[in-house]
Amino acid sequence: MGWTANDIPDQSGRVAVVTGANGGLGLSTARDLAAKGAHVVMAVRNETKAAAAVEQIRAAVPDASLELVALDLSSQASTKEAAATILAAHPKVDLLVNNAGVMGIPQSKTVDGYEMQFGVDHLGHWTLTALLLPALVQTTGSRVVTVTSTAHHMGRAVDPANPHLDGNYGAWKAYGQAKLANFHFGLGLQRELEKAGAPTTSLIAHPGLSNTDLQAVSVEESDGEFWAKFFHLLSTRIGMTADDGALPQLRAATDPAARGGEFYGPLFVNNGRPVRKPIFRRLGMSSAIAKLWEVSERETGVKLSISSGA
Repeated sequence: MGWTANDIPDQSGRVAVVTGANGGLGLSTARDLAAKGAHVVMAVRNETKAAAAVEQIRAAVPDASLELVALDLSSQASTKEAAATILAAHPKVDLLVNNAGVMGIPQSKTVDGYEMQFGVDHLGHWTLTALLLPALVQTTGSRVVTVTSTAHHMGRAVDPANPHLDGNYGAWKAYGQAKLANFHFGLGLQRELEKAGAPTTSLIAHPGLSNTDLQAVSVEESDGEFWAKFFHLLSTRIGMTADDGALPQLRAATDPAARGGEFYGPLFVNNGRPVRKPIFRRLGMSSAIAKLWEVSERETGVKLSISSGA
């Protein structure tokens, strides 16, 4: 039968931060962690959706321990404020799931001037992770799980000379770059954690083709652009449910056998039970990770520094 949410070990006493926990994969992840006893910090942008998500989780898990924190990953100021709020309440964090994202949208900029998909999917999570690291490295067995996509295969590594694709934008080109950045970030973070001897590990996961509201939002925001409509139709016809699509990130987050630097996804590329996947595109990866670090620190002004603390 394979790994399911029933295989998640007891999470009692653990603090889990999940971005984008008000819908889709994030909602399923938050619910399943809460069902196993975790205190789940739902870091979300849309407060109306968040309130509905809390009700939905509590309908399934009446004793769920939930906390809402406002987080708009398209704003560095909001991201820093969210991190400060979380740290003030939780000096130790056991789990950070970098789940939120936008996909295949027309060209737009964040309030900080970043290309929106790179800014939300990567740079927002860069800053959030960097600022929460002190609480993570104080916690033995803590994990950071960054959610990428099979679209990382069509992405190009970030170009330090033009990270926001000015004059060279394509909705799916930008999405591929952002998801490859997620891929490189998760692996690069594991290298940094190992160098520092930290008790925290970093893993990556992808949901395959999942029928979530991300697909519908992509169609809406792209004004019915062909590829957005195509992937939405595909997900409604043959895509997995959000609950099944969330299993790879839940396994990366909680499976006692999972190790830092591992990659989890569906068995059959975009469908199937969650399994550990091979990591391809290793040629040039160290250089790509170094460039991503350079761009991320330069653009956000936030350095990702790690000191072991547990």
